[in-house]
Amino acid sequence: MFVRRLLTATAFAALMTGAAQAQEYEVSFDNAVHHEARISVTYRDVGTAPVRFQMSRSSPGRYAIHEFAKNVYSVSAVDGAGRALTIDRTDPYGWTVPGHDGTVTLSYTLFADRSDGTYSQIDATHAHLNMPATLAWATGFDDRPVEVVFKPFSPGWVVATQLEPGPDAFTFAAPNLQYLMDSPTELSAHMTRQWTIDDHGTPRTIRIAAHHPGTEAEMDRFTEMAKKVVDAQIAVFGDAPDFDFGTYTFIADYQPWVNGDGMEHRNSTILNDTRSFAHAEFDQIGTLSHEFFHAWNVERIRPAELEPFDFTRANATPSLWFAEGFTSYYGPLTIRRAGVANVDAFLGEMGGTLNFVVNNPGRQFGGPQEMSLRAPFVDAATAIDPTNPNIFTSYYPYGATIAFGLDLTLRQRFPGVTLDDLMRRMWRDHGLTEKPYITADLEAALAAVTGDAAFARQVFDTQIRGSALPDFAPLLEQAGIVIRPSNPTGAWAGGMRLQVNGAAAVIGAALAPGTPLYEAGLDRGDEIVSVGGTAIDSQADWTAAVAAAKPGDAVEVVFNQRGVEKRTTLTFAADPSFELVRAEAGGGSITPAQQTFRDAWLGAATE
Repeated sequence: MFVRRLLTATAFAALMTGAAQAQEYEVSFDNAVHHEARISVTYRDVGTAPVRFQMSRSSPGRYAIHEFAKNVYSVSAVDGAGRALTIDRTDPYGWTVPGHDGTVTLSYTLFADRSDGTYSQIDATHAHLNMPATLAWATGFDDRPVEVVFKPFSPGWVVATQLEPGPDAFTFAAPNLQYLMDSPTELSAHMTRQWTIDDHGTPRTIRIAAHHPGTEAEMDRFTEMAKKVVDAQIAVFGDAPDFDFGTYTFIADYQPWVNGDGMEHRNSTILNDTRSFAHAEFDQIGTLSHEFFHAWNVERIRPAELEPFDFTRANATPSLWFAEGFTSYYGPLTIRRAGVANVDAFLGEMGGTLNFVVNNPGRQFGGPQEMSLRAPFVDAATAIDPTNPNIFTSYYPYGATIAFGLDLTLRQRFPGVTLDDLMRRMWRDHGLTEKPYITADLEAALAAVTGDAAFARQVFDTQIRGSALPDFAPLLEQAGIVIRPSNPTGAWAGGMRLQVNGAAAVIGAALAPGTPLYEAGLDRGDEIVSVGGTAIDSQADWTAAVAAAKPGDAVEVVFNQRGVEKRTTLTFAADPSFELVRAEAGGGSITPAQQTFRDAWLGAATE
């Protein structure tokens, strides 16, 4: 993504002084009701060689290939005199225009009807634009400043974006292509709230633009929650980012026709949810917290493999366990520290994360670094052939678990040192300087804050390159927190869900190795006919059969597997799931030392 050190002057200043010819875009929405935009882009002083235009194949914050050219059609081109030009089409990703007079305007229609962090959506209510999914660009002119003019569908539409504001409400600029492609934009009749933070004497503006069906009072309530979270995250680093053009914008779409998502950008973030504030009970604060933490971690503390971002291929890094995973730890942690959620809510979320990772079979196939490198195959990637879900553990919860354990370990082994110190060190060395990091830099930062290079090496060898996890029970005991079984007396067969089609109850997803059903020889797609002589025709039937059993019980299962009826013995196991609870919530008590530790880690209790 765009590096701050290149922002020595605004794009508009460069244009006004004639420092460079612009990449000039015009985006109109006359046929918004049918999800279309008409877009043109003009390049001047391009010489005599053919100009190659193309659509991106990847998007900032996403790590897989996305073929955005598939939604582009009715393409035409003219030269500086308005004469029609020939377009050579030799591949599916772009268009080559020869025979011009040094100026080329490419025009096309875009179809867009998915609102999330990757794609674009255009309708009569809004235009939600992720730029790589929206704007074609000419190769070889990336460093030219950009001007974008929007022509709204509705007179009630206003613009929310991190692009530099121009001379009117619908004209914006970017210093170059990298920044343009990193700048999602929302045009709609949205509500806006903003406030100012004090960044060591420099005011910076935080803005929320929410396209939602709720009330002004709900918007105010959400804004107050956001203010507290923003302050808590600034406290982690002891510094706010120097937002380009002085503003950071949360761009939110909370409508039933959008797709739930969150996507970080340098000076903004996309927040999408199908639910309103009221319906979600303001649960959207979780996504806001995660994405704002990215303003430091991944946008400025940036993996070297993602800098600069290559829009023509999948962008992969072995550090997503840190970029995404540590962010997934600090998201709920800073909500708790802000007093927006209580300790039990934090423990519920982190307990679910820890439970998932501990009991996930994917860890036997690699540690967090390996899982990070699998991102191009799983990060909203699509494929026809099935993949084995048991070989992958998402770097989001995996990295969050590593951060969780490392924070508690640092507090235990190194008095006065916490994970916050590691984040501040990375901010000082790689965020403020915007010097991209590699894995060795992360290990060196851990060694520096602990003063123990051997400890840092051991953590990276066993937990990052390897797949070991720390023993969480004694770590959590410091804070008076207990790990206890979620279902201590219940039987368990593998957490399987059925798909019911008429009278057929079919296993809907691949089973995990080591689970009773897997060991009994069942697999995805098998129809379960009966368990212990009881017919299974629904999920409720299966749930009742498991509830009636005890760990160690053995029953006969009759099932159909690819046209063959089979019988096997299923031996129920004990449910391995667990939860995290405050000792006192389970009837115990905690010492003053444990309370002090908990308050220093999670913030003083307010509930």
